[in-house]
Amino acid sequence: MIFWGPPGTGKTTLAKIIAGLTKAEFIEFSAVLSGIKEIKQVMADADRARQYGTRTIVFVDEIHRFNKAQQDAFLPYVEKGSIRLIGATTENPSFELNGALLSRCRVYVLKQLTEEQLVSLMHRALTDTERGLGQLHLKAPDEALSKIASYSSGDARSAYNALEVAASLASGTGVITDEIVQEALQKRVLLYDKGGEEHYNLISALHKSVRNSDPDAALYWLGRMLEAGEDPLYIARRVVRMAVEDIGLAEPNALALCMAARDAVDFIGMPEGNLALAQAIVYLCAAPKSNALYTAYGAVLQDVEQTAAEPVPLHLRNAPTGLMKDLGYGKGYQYAHDTTEKVADMQCLPDSLRDRIYYRPTNEGVEKRIRERLEEVKRLKTSSESSNKKRI
Repeated sequence: MIFWGPPGTGKTTLAKIIAGLTKAEFIEFSAVLSGIKEIKQVMADADRARQYGTRTIVFVDEIHRFNKAQQDAFLPYVEKGSIRLIGATTENPSFELNGALLSRCRVYVLKQLTEEQLVSLMHRALTDTERGLGQLHLKAPDEALSKIASYSSGDARSAYNALEVAASLASGTGVITDEIVQEALQKRVLLYDKGGEEHYNLISALHKSVRNSDPDAALYWLGRMLEAGEDPLYIARRVVRMAVEDIGLAEPNALALCMAARDAVDFIGMPEGNLALAQAIVYLCAAPKSNALYTAYGAVLQDVEQTAAEPVPLHLRNAPTGLMKDLGYGKGYQYAHDTTEKVADMQCLPDSLRDRIYYRPTNEGVEKRIRERLEEVKRLKTSSESSNKKRI
């Protein structure tokens, strides 16, 4: 059998439980470290053990990392019944396992754990004195454990690791607070000084002058940087960033012009390339401004970090194999081109974010037309939804 599911859903644990209940010999393989020689040796040992009535379960973690020859080495022993093969994979077995082996296995899909399940597991870990943290006698409110569960995205292993760090931080107080959880989950940021403070002060002045539509100030700071010996390609990269951060879809041509300026600097070098940068800078200053995309993507990143990584809805998945079709992949998908208005009333976000709006276009430049179009799309979807309800 094949256990297919995301990390931390208990694939290895489930295999060990099966081995314990069936009183079978349990042999664990790592697909990363094991070769054909090791596989054949274990298979031969299992074949001999079967003659004396001993059953053997061979568990292969990350079985998708085995190449075709390694996977084929299992086949004769699986067919003879010398072993019971259990493979674990985070990848789609339809693509990663060869057909001969897959046809002899039953695939079980393990879903990521819910936040409620993760909180339950952490409560158990805090009270288990033998295998958990019970000897520390810690208390943890559900709100703190829920935050760990949300960051763990259905991965019990990740939740346990974070809980262990939080427990070590709370050993003095006896309570895992929200602040302690935040400290346990925080990302480590490596700081480094690539240049002096004035280097960053000047690029900051240039960027903020562009944002404030001040071409005279922007040209001055550009000249200061170039004359001080700043790498022109560094400035070009920052100018491209300005085009997408501060202008965005209010003037889509800004990005193309800035990329052209970068290419010009690279092609003709300096000092001739300074005018290409100056042209891009002035264009950005005069262009309509919008940070709608910048704000939208920031909100997306916040949701990615703070909410569970839900699976892609089944109707949005492709189903190129029979197994995937049987599992419901692609069922209910609506092809937008088949509709009159080329807009289908179909949910494309995960359930927990279904009504989330990230991108809010402004009334500046081209973005005004984009806003009007998105409003029309929303109206069409609402109209289609109402029609469907009436038919029901």
